[in-house]
Amino acid sequence: MKISEAVTLLDKLAPPQLQESYDNSGFLVGNRENECTGILVSLDVTEAIIDEAAEKNCNLVVAHHPIIFKGLKRLTGDGFVQRTVMKAIKNDIAVYAIHTNLDNVLHGVNGMLAGLLGLSNTRVLDEKQGGLKKLVTFVPTDHLEKVRSALFASGGGFIGNYDECSFNLEGTGTFRALEDGNPYVGEIGERHYEKEVRIEMIFPAYAERNLVKALLESHPYEEVAYYISTLDNTVRSIGSGIVGDLEEEISEEELLFMIKNVLGAEVIRHTELLGQKVKRVALCGGSGFFLLPAAKRAGAQAFITADVKYHEFFEADGEILLADAGHYETEQYTVELLASYLQKNFPTFAVLKSELKTNPVRYLY
Repeated sequence: MKISEAVTLLDKLAPPQLQESYDNSGFLVGNRENECTGILVSLDVTEAIIDEAAEKNCNLVVAHHPIIFKGLKRLTGDGFVQRTVMKAIKNDIAVYAIHTNLDNVLHGVNGMLAGLLGLSNTRVLDEKQGGLKKLVTFVPTDHLEKVRSALFASGGGFIGNYDECSFNLEGTGTFRALEDGNPYVGEIGERHYEKEVRIEMIFPAYAERNLVKALLESHPYEEVAYYISTLDNTVRSIGSGIVGDLEEEISEEELLFMIKNVLGAEVIRHTELLGQKVKRVALCGGSGFFLLPAAKRAGAQAFITADVKYHEFFEADGEILLADAGHYETEQYTVELLASYLQKNFPTFAVLKSELKTNPVRYLY
């Protein structure tokens, strides 16, 4: 198996186009055409992780956090980022990161965390706008099924829990082939009338390239008429954070202890207890304080995230329990998520989970 096959599979799990503008997810180091000897999955990429990959004969590291986040202007070994990248190159180990794009899908980092806490009726906390587009094209009736099926197969026609969604309107198209044309039907220099079907189809913005490619390859016309428009509609499964319901109401103290036990957190930082029962919980693994207003709007009694600053705790304003459970702690099970996904799709291939704890934070009691 080539490394590119694993990259393609990971791109399907959480398309890189869904990452935030500041992020640097995707294939970062190496040659994707190399044969893959094994995959090591980790939360972070450090020198120790590269050493572990080399020891276990894995030439692909799949991590949640990108080792190259800001621009690299030189490779001189100054700092752990440069040293890690240099070691990966020296050992011919490729590095792939799947960061905020995995945060922004319902089945990703936050979905894993919600499942561990037993949340049901889950939905994205803050749906992203501009994630949908609409394709309109015109197809002769004898090629209708071929084109439509190709568009469905390339990512078109998904609306919520439904797929293969399209609108079709019959009509008559006209065209005249000029001297250098090579028409599928009709004669050079003569106006031609053709029974056609106008197909309209919604698709996720990240699928545009594949969709257009499928359209051009399956359509019989030399010049394919189509147009694409961006929609303001949101996608229910794409966005930041998750909100869901506990099976039963519990006290705030019970919730905090449950989080601590499930995540193995050494400490939970939180706002003053409000003395209310908790049923609806909002969460965002990693740095998710920016979602606090959305958690309030969603009617959550508690919001779990990480990296909350001192003054930010005041923003809870007595309306919600705000809990900081730690960045590593809230994202650590991403390793299990990615390894399970890869093992399921490559059952006979070596997919290993890192045995190293990369959390750089320590606590003194």
